[in-house]
Amino acid sequence: MEKLKDVRYLTTAGLLLAAATVLGFLKIPVTQLIELRFQFLPVAMAGLLMGPAVGGMVGALTDILAYLVRPTGPYFPGFTISSMLTGMIFGLILYKKPLTLTRLLLAQAAETVLISMLFNSFNLSLLYGNPFPAVFAARFLKSLVMYPVNAVLLSGILRPSGRYLPSFLRTGLR
Repeated sequence: MEKLKDVRYLTTAGLLLAAATVLGFLKIPVTQLIELRFQFLPVAMAGLLMGPAVGGMVGALTDILAYLVRPTGPYFPGFTISSMLTGMIFGLILYKKPLTLTRLLLAQAAETVLISMLFNSFNLSLLYGNPFPAVFAARFLKSLVMYPVNAVLLSGILRPSGRYLPSFLRTGLR
């Protein structure tokens, strides 16, 4: 959190928050169960560039801001925690470490299993009163299909971005 005392880091976190919020409204339906979403990309980038604490903060604030701007159902704090944990996972795995394809795939796998499959299934089960095994079974296939898609998106955005970042942000990349 020390980084947020620097105006450059605070501005970068704010821009990533705004980008994640706007991208949260963009979805491309592929099937009835599968849709492409892009909100996780700026949250992942916040974790990569500024660490798990800032990544988690950007994730949590993204969920809250998106709900305030355009609510699509009841507010449920479990999804705010999910978004926060997403930023933290990417920060823990990627921050100040060599940005390799293996590390990106590991970060995306951790997010897919822990957040998408398990925690979000639990949240939906609590929110709508459906049994967890039924919700998990429905989300399991979707998560497996989306893992390679999200991994390609993540790799396509994060890996080349290091060349265009200002020097103060490159310290998060090795």
